[in-house]
Amino acid sequence: MNIKAVKGTRDFYPEQMAFRNWLYGKVKEVSEKFGYQEYDGPEIEYLELYENKTGQEILEGTFTLKDKDNRSLVLRPELTPTFARMVAQKSQELPKQIRWFSFGRAWRYEQPQKGRAREFFQWEINLLGPENPEADAEILAIAVEYFKTLGLTPDEIVIRINDREFMQDQIKIIGISNEQTSPIFQAIDKKEKISPDEFKKLLSSKGLSNEQIEKLNNLLSEKDYSKSPWLTKMFESLKQYKEALDYVEFDPTIVRGIDYYTRTVFEAWDRKKKFNRAIFGGGRFDNLTSQVGGERIPGVGMAPGDIPTQTVLEEYGKMPVLTPNVPTVLMTVFNSSLYPKSLEITNRLRVENINVEIWLDLETKMEKQLKYADQKGIPFVLIIGPDEAKNNTVTIKNLKTREQKTIDIEKLPDEFKK
Repeated sequence: MNIKAVKGTRDFYPEQMAFRNWLYGKVKEVSEKFGYQEYDGPEIEYLELYENKTGQEILEGTFTLKDKDNRSLVLRPELTPTFARMVAQKSQELPKQIRWFSFGRAWRYEQPQKGRAREFFQWEINLLGPENPEADAEILAIAVEYFKTLGLTPDEIVIRINDREFMQDQIKIIGISNEQTSPIFQAIDKKEKISPDEFKKLLSSKGLSNEQIEKLNNLLSEKDYSKSPWLTKMFESLKQYKEALDYVEFDPTIVRGIDYYTRTVFEAWDRKKKFNRAIFGGGRFDNLTSQVGGERIPGVGMAPGDIPTQTVLEEYGKMPVLTPNVPTVLMTVFNSSLYPKSLEITNRLRVENINVEIWLDLETKMEKQLKYADQKGIPFVLIIGPDEAKNNTVTIKNLKTREQKTIDIEKLPDEFKK
C-alpha cells in the first residue's frame, strides 16, 4: 500500500525540523526580549468557541468533528480564541498586564498553495490589559524586531496599518449602515486578491450604489491618518522604537475580515507583492475575553505563520543554512565481543553530557562505520579494538581533519570538554 500524507499536511524530516526549531528559537528570543511568557492550549476545542467570534471565511475553513456526546469540535484554526478562553477562566487570578506567546499547530481547510497549507505552525503573541495606542505600538515593534532578527529589511517588508473604528466612522459618512459594516469590511479584506471590476461587483452585491462604491474607493486610496487620534498617537509611539517607522505605513484598505477585531488592525506584506496574501496579520481585540465568558480585558496581538515566513525568506535569499542536529561522537564497535566495552565508554561520555551514538550492527566492518559517520556529519569517531581494550585506551579519529590519536580512557571526557 502506498499511503501518502494527508493533503495539506507536512512530513518533518530532520532537515525540515532544523528550520522549524531555528524559527522557534527566533520567536522565543524576540518574545522574551519584550517580556512575554510562553503558554500553550489544546489543538481541539468546542466549535462554539469560534462561532460568532471569527470571520465566516475562517469558520467555514475549519476541520470539524463530533465527540461521542455529539458535540461539535474543531481543530483550532488559530489560537486567539483559546488564549481568550484561558485568560477568561483565570481572569481574577492573573496580573493585568498579560504578556503571553505560543508557537503551535493550527489547522485550516483551504486549498494548499505556495505559502499556505492546511496544517501549519503559528506564533501567537498577545498583550492584554492596556487599552491604548502605546500597547498597539509595542506589538508592532515586536513585529519589526521579528523581521530584523530574520534579516528581512524595510525594502523587502512593509507592515500596513489601519484603525478599524476610524474606518467605521468614515464609511458611515458615505451612507453605509452598521448592519452593512461587517460584510463591507470582509469585501475590503478581499480587495488585494481580486480585480477592480470584481471588487466593484462584490460591493454591489453587498447593496452599495455606484456612487457609494466610488466614494469608498476614494476613501481606500486616502493616505492621511491624521483624522484618527488613535493612529496619530500610535505612530508617535512607534518613533521611540529604532527603525520601526521604516517598516510601517498607514493603509485604509487593511480592515481584516475577522469579526473580533475592534480597533487597530495590520498586515505584513512583501514589498514586491509577489504573494497574493499577507505574510501575517494582527490587531486589537478588546471584547474577546468577555465574549467567551470572562471579564472584559482589552488586548492586542499578532500571529505569524511558519510557512509564509519561510516562503518570504526563500524569496529574498534569507533562508539560513541549517543542518540537523548530529551527535558529537560515533562509538564504533570492533566486533561483538568488544561491544560491552564500547557501550561502557558510550555511557561514560553520556554521563558527562556528550552526545554519543553507538553502532549496533555488531559485525559491520570498520570502514562502513566510518563512512556512515562521515555521511551523517558526525565529527568524531571512537575506536576500541583488541589492542586498545588490552591497554585501556581508545582511538579518537577527527573526520574533518583526518587526524587521530590514542589516549587513556580515563582522559576521554576531558578530551572532548576541551
